[in-house]
Amino acid sequence: MDQKECIEPTLTVLLQPEEETRIIPRHKAKNVARLIQFLGLRPYTAMVVREGIPLTPDVPLYPNQTVIVRKVMSSG
Repeated sequence: MDQKECIEPTLTVLLQPEEETRIIPRHKAKNVARLIQFLGLRPYTAMVVREGIPLTPDVPLYPNQTVIVRKVMSSG
C-alpha cells in the first residue's frame, strides 16, 4: 500500500510594486496580520487585497487563495 504525501496548504501572495509571487504556508499566514508579520513588514505599511477588496488585519486567509500585498508609502 502506497503512502500518500501530505501536501501542506498554501496561499499565493503577489507582492507589489515588485511584482514578485510567493507561495506561503497557510499556517504562517492564517490572517492578514500574521501574513504582514511573516513577510517582515510593519503593520499598516502594506495593504492586502483579495478579489479587489481591501482586507483588515483580522480577516482570515484560506488555502488556495491569492492575495495582493501592496506596499504603501506616506508622502507626508
